[in-house]
Amino acid sequence: MLYKFTISFISFQIINVPLAIHNFFIEMMYKHNNFFTYLFLVCFLCSTQAFSQNFTKQDTLRGSITPERAWWDLTHYHLDITVNPSERTIAGSNTIQYKVLTNGQKTLQIDLQPPLQLTKVVQDGEELQIKHDGNAHFIHLTKKQELGEINSIQVFYEGKPKVAKRPPWDGGITWKKDANGLPFIASSCQGLGASVWWPCKDHMYDEVDSMKISVNVPKNLMNVSNGRLVKVEEKDNDTKTFHWNVVNPINNYGVNINIGDYVHFGEKYEGENGTLDMDYYVLRDNLDKAKEQFKDAARTMEAFEHWFGPYPFYEDSYKLVEAPYLGMEHQSSVTYGNGYVNGYRGFDLSRTGWGMKFDFIIVHESGHEWFANNITNIDIADMWIHESFTAYSENLFLDYFYGKKASSEYVIGTRGSVSNDRPIIGIYNVNHEGSGDMYYKGANMLHTIRQLIDDDEKWRSILRGLNKDFYHQTVNTQQIESYISEKSGIDLSSVFDQYLRTTDIPVLRYKRDGNKFVYRWENAVDDFDMKVQMALNGELVWLSPTTKWQTKKLAAEVSTVELNPNFYVTIEESK
Repeated sequence: MLYKFTISFISFQIINVPLAIHNFFIEMMYKHNNFFTYLFLVCFLCSTQAFSQNFTKQDTLRGSITPERAWWDLTHYHLDITVNPSERTIAGSNTIQYKVLTNGQKTLQIDLQPPLQLTKVVQDGEELQIKHDGNAHFIHLTKKQELGEINSIQVFYEGKPKVAKRPPWDGGITWKKDANGLPFIASSCQGLGASVWWPCKDHMYDEVDSMKISVNVPKNLMNVSNGRLVKVEEKDNDTKTFHWNVVNPINNYGVNINIGDYVHFGEKYEGENGTLDMDYYVLRDNLDKAKEQFKDAARTMEAFEHWFGPYPFYEDSYKLVEAPYLGMEHQSSVTYGNGYVNGYRGFDLSRTGWGMKFDFIIVHESGHEWFANNITNIDIADMWIHESFTAYSENLFLDYFYGKKASSEYVIGTRGSVSNDRPIIGIYNVNHEGSGDMYYKGANMLHTIRQLIDDDEKWRSILRGLNKDFYHQTVNTQQIESYISEKSGIDLSSVFDQYLRTTDIPVLRYKRDGNKFVYRWENAVDDFDMKVQMALNGELVWLSPTTKWQTKKLAAEVSTVELNPNFYVTIEESK
């Protein structure tokens, strides 16, 4: 991976550092005011990083729609667990309700990652046999599975879940304490999978239709999860159980627990679909700071309803929940750990100044409510659908409140984080993500497409249309590509191929020959024919280059050549 970071007059190129890790080291550099500490850490990482990926049977079991998954459709979960902070354990069950899609099936796959143990599975009062194969557990069913029938199994488990080393990038459960010494606990599991802390059908293609989450914790703590709080039960053993109900479809990694000494405040937002409950849960000592910083939540809702359409989960409310890590897009329960400062923990990822106009975590993670939670990728290889659109949402927030110039400067500024190490699209059926460039290379691809459409209302209608026409659906890359091409009236297939499937940035090669401007695309896929806007001798023109030389004659000798910087391409002159 090539990441460029510039400080003063020195420009370094850092090799093979994922975006999230790169940003972490930037944060450490600023925290300790020591660039060379940053450089040393990154170079050390590079020297130890694997450059190839060897996939295993476990990768296939996790990342593919196996026969033991394909025959049943999730309809409802009831996750009912006890979290013991002093022992750092989780114990309980998940009742999995499903619809039978094909007759004659005998085996059902459930996923749970060690060191947690799947101890028992029951259907209709009968304990079933289990074949364990690493993270996958194959349940032998004795009841005849009839087409169209709704059945359920109750899966029991217990143990000490994987501890998150550096959440949210290295997920699991975070066990911390707040400033008053009380437990402060949260889950985070994107990429790694929800089965790191609870048993489920751990594949993106099948979202459960609805869910109940019951979490038992010590009585001096609160659990905040997805959806709406419907009941709090006080137990005789000095504990409380918090019951949350989710009525919309939800992906597995979007499910979360957040346990701490929380206080609550909230507001009512009058949005496109009526009154939206916006609830905020923060540690007791941070209430005053949160009341000021969380003003960005309603501003975010206003901007994104404008660009993307109605918030997709009115029935489940919107929550912002303080967490002991940076943050994550848990559906209707967005987690926040940005330190109550603007930017990315006080740093502007665009290095333009515009990134300090908003709280990065509130804006970015809330943007995922539309792209990741409303529209969800079927396979993690297509995670660009989540991250490219959401990274792009940051500059749309700026566009709404500060104008188009601010928006453009911000997204162009984020190009400094692009490495072009490997394609944005990952490898299918093995739970393999593409490059971290899915964030800001993807955002700049979308910004370029906006220029190609050259009609902001049409572009806005496409973004809103995506969220309406794919409402609460899982999708693949081809569906999104085809939709944008169809609705824009432009064949964008070569554009998507270029930016999603190669590591090359197109180069507009040109020559000047008197009054002739000679040009073509290089460093591009064979059929690349994206038009581009230029200023030739100060006059704005649209060109339609291909990979073959073309000539444009001007009225006078070609003296000045300028590229519209909103297009994510480079330009080079041949002498």
